[in-house]
Amino acid sequence: MTMGKIAFVFPGQGSQAVGMGKALYDAFPEAKAVFDAADEALGEKLSSLCFEGPEEALKLTANTQPSILTVSVAAHAVLAKRAPAPALVAGHSLGEYSALVASGAMGLADAVRSVRARGTFMQEAVPAGVGAMAAVLGLDAPKVKAICEECAQGEVLSPANYNEPGQTVIAGTAAAVERASAIKRDEKRRPPTRIVESSQSITRTERGNPR
Repeated sequence: MTMGKIAFVFPGQGSQAVGMGKALYDAFPEAKAVFDAADEALGEKLSSLCFEGPEEALKLTANTQPSILTVSVAAHAVLAKRAPAPALVAGHSLGEYSALVASGAMGLADAVRSVRARGTFMQEAVPAGVGAMAAVLGLDAPKVKAICEECAQGEVLSPANYNEPGQTVIAGTAAAVERASAIKRDEKRRPPTRIVESSQSITRTERGNPR
């Protein structure tokens, strides 16, 4: 059997969780080196935030973006010594920066500082708690758009990202997103929604997954 080409695709915002990267840090020197370099570049213990939280701080976009990038690059550093080199790398929104580092097009220090600034600007655009995003599963895009129009009630609410035919991300004010998430929730035909973020999604949404 001939093995096909390998590609690494890095995740975007929304994939964060307290404790992420800790197992890599403890087990692999190259992963530890990545976290240490990110800490030095930012002048703070980003690694401690990744490993220990608190979750509310990790969820702030200014922290989330450099944290996910650092974990992604650490994972790549481990794979780079133990797996065949990928034919290509790509990233989902924020993950594009991880892909740039993995490809050698951008240094880790520059990347982690860039996404810290990127996340800070996004966070400042809409204060935490004002905006929200949710992934709506199992409904086609026209139905999701109709729900947004019904639930906006004079506030901002619209489809933001079309991930696939059965998954659309909506964004707007937190209250409007919650109304859309709750509408007819008790009906069996209503698919689940998932609130993935509670800030800065009114003025800035990204391609693909909820950041």
